[in-house]
Amino acid sequence: MRLKLSILDQSLVAKGITASQALAQTVEMARLADQLSYTRFWVSEHHNMTAIAGSAPEILMVKLADATERIRIGSGGIMLPNHSALKMAENFRLLEALFPGRIDMGIGRAPGGDRTTAYLLNPSNDFSENSYRQQLDYLQLFFSDTASTENGRIVAIPQISTTPSQWMLSSSGGSSKIAAKYGMGLAVAKFINGDVTPQVVLDYHKNFKPTSQFPEPHTILSVIVLCADTAQKAFQMRKVLDYRFIQMERGNYSSLSTYEDIQDYVFSDYELLRIKANASRVISGTPEIVKSELEKLAQNFGINEIVVTTMANFEERKRSFELLANAFTLNK
Repeated sequence: MRLKLSILDQSLVAKGITASQALAQTVEMARLADQLSYTRFWVSEHHNMTAIAGSAPEILMVKLADATERIRIGSGGIMLPNHSALKMAENFRLLEALFPGRIDMGIGRAPGGDRTTAYLLNPSNDFSENSYRQQLDYLQLFFSDTASTENGRIVAIPQISTTPSQWMLSSSGGSSKIAAKYGMGLAVAKFINGDVTPQVVLDYHKNFKPTSQFPEPHTILSVIVLCADTAQKAFQMRKVLDYRFIQMERGNYSSLSTYEDIQDYVFSDYELLRIKANASRVISGTPEIVKSELEKLAQNFGINEIVVTTMANFEERKRSFELLANAFTLNK
């Protein structure tokens, strides 16, 4: 089966640009993805990280869907414990009403930042799995118009005949089983946990309960991809990414260095060990190498769609997506 490609964009605030410019770049990237025939374009939710401008995907999605014509627009994801389940049901119903058949609701349970910020976003958040499952139960009731209290029905507005496509973000076996129970699509986040194995997909398939949205299990996998015209350029992009990983592990989310900033930087022995540990989260190289590695990954996981995320500056991200589209002949 032909491999589909999609994009997860994080509205990176690169050195020398503002958050407003970063968001404008995300809009331009969505238009490009639409033109290049990518399947979907998702945006993430992060908080208290000045290097990432995307804090409210459901708001950004309005702009993205309006700026595009065909591509599916989604959250990658909404961190449900940060929010009211009713409010998210209404937000995504409104999106579905405005752009019917094009909205994906990717759902996750990570804070999207630090726990203090998550608590301030939702003071009732106790970070427990039971509370998360309860929110998922409520969400299904709101989407099916079967929610009620002792005071009567609770209806998520607007009332529409279709429902946004629901996807569970997973970097471990636990969330994949939850996705199976609720009959959602599964989005495996290898870009977060490089050690995730195909067993996650097998467990999802084994436990899957069909729904009207997904009569059959459907899995996509997300990985960091750096694709460049030359091996030298790919090497430079990879060094910058490795440096960013090291900084993020130290809690530094405030800046995104360029290759010129760090080209002479020498990684310590400990940093090299951390780079090796993160290596399986990333595929980098020229189009031929990247295509081959993505095809192997898809075969190993038994999937036919990969979501690529590219932690690089705007022009590098743009070129990477163009090279991938050409390598996979997406527009043919």
